[in-house]
Amino acid sequence: MGICFGSPAKLAHASSTNFSGSTRTDVEMKKQSASSVQEISAGSLSKSSITFKDDTTVSSSLKSFSFGDLKIASKNFRAESLLGEGGFGCVFKGWIDEHTLAPTKPGSGIVVAIKQLKVESDQGHKEWLAEVNYLGQFRHENLVKLIGYCAESDNRLLVYEFMPKGSLENHLFRKGVQPISWNIRMNIAIDVAKGLSFLHSLDANVIYRDLKASNILLDSDYDAKLSDFGLARDGPTGDNTHVSTRVIGTRGYAAPEYVATGHLTPKSDVYSFGVVLLELLSGRPTLDVDRGAAEEALVDWAKPFLFDNKRVLRIMDTRLGGQYSKKAAQAAAALALQCLHTDPKNRPPMIEVLATLERLHTSRDTPRTPTNAKIAQQGVKHTSSPRKPSRPIANSA
Repeated sequence: MGICFGSPAKLAHASSTNFSGSTRTDVEMKKQSASSVQEISAGSLSKSSITFKDDTTVSSSLKSFSFGDLKIASKNFRAESLLGEGGFGCVFKGWIDEHTLAPTKPGSGIVVAIKQLKVESDQGHKEWLAEVNYLGQFRHENLVKLIGYCAESDNRLLVYEFMPKGSLENHLFRKGVQPISWNIRMNIAIDVAKGLSFLHSLDANVIYRDLKASNILLDSDYDAKLSDFGLARDGPTGDNTHVSTRVIGTRGYAAPEYVATGHLTPKSDVYSFGVVLLELLSGRPTLDVDRGAAEEALVDWAKPFLFDNKRVLRIMDTRLGGQYSKKAAQAAAALALQCLHTDPKNRPPMIEVLATLERLHTSRDTPRTPTNAKIAQQGVKHTSSPRKPSRPIANSA
């Protein structure tokens, strides 16, 4: 195992680590058939397929790495290669050849993120296998790319594409980070909606179940991709209206009916998307204990404003300096309110959410950009308090 030190200042890896320390052990994997998956990789990375002890077949599109190769690629998991640490384990920066995928010297080849499972991890093998099975089959521009895995002896590792801009959480909430613009925020919302729409459109009706700002990763162009599929699972089929599961995830993002009953549907993801959209609009985290009881929970604080078009602009992130269309902001806030409806039947499906966002973003309303706001934006730095870890949802039967 590599040596895990304290979390560094910036987490820029491909799969989110869970800093909340939540116990996430209830991942029940179903075998996926090729007919149930859209945009499956052609399988050019590896021709072999491996069957693990739980009789789940790993996609042949993935490269099977040896533990020795990943030690070389990550400089023996040394401290300077560490990108982050979470409940799953440590994430290290590594380098591999673009064509052969063999380990290379630092600075040559392509950069990858290598996630290493802690042997004693409570999340364990099931979540590792969930990542392999889901991301091994799906290929979409808004899902992080899983390149390969290692399953040698007790070692469990995953190799992803490297996401140089890190997580959305860092850009919205981390102190000292330049605030991202309105256009970038709306592009991120569209990218996330595309990723969720793709998952929900599959025959397996996949429910992501862990949408949050720290699991949305950004490439060098700020294009967003969903990462960390350890909690994903197939949705209801046939006449079933939901799947029943233990309540696991992160407080503030999980749909209220899921928390109350354990009933999971694609509309659970829609609620989580509404929370993320609210974070993009307000620049506030879903839970912030430093704001006091009245404003600690973002959804509870913001909802009264969302019902009133005249007051809704009060929730907007002041770091935007007014550089956004008033109409666009009001429309985005109205969409967030729909996604956050307490009755899941009244939430729009993700395909409609995506269509609304795309219409909104292509309307080309001229952003309201006061001269003093332009001046103020030059050199403005993020001044909010450091992001506190999200609180996990306690497991329940």
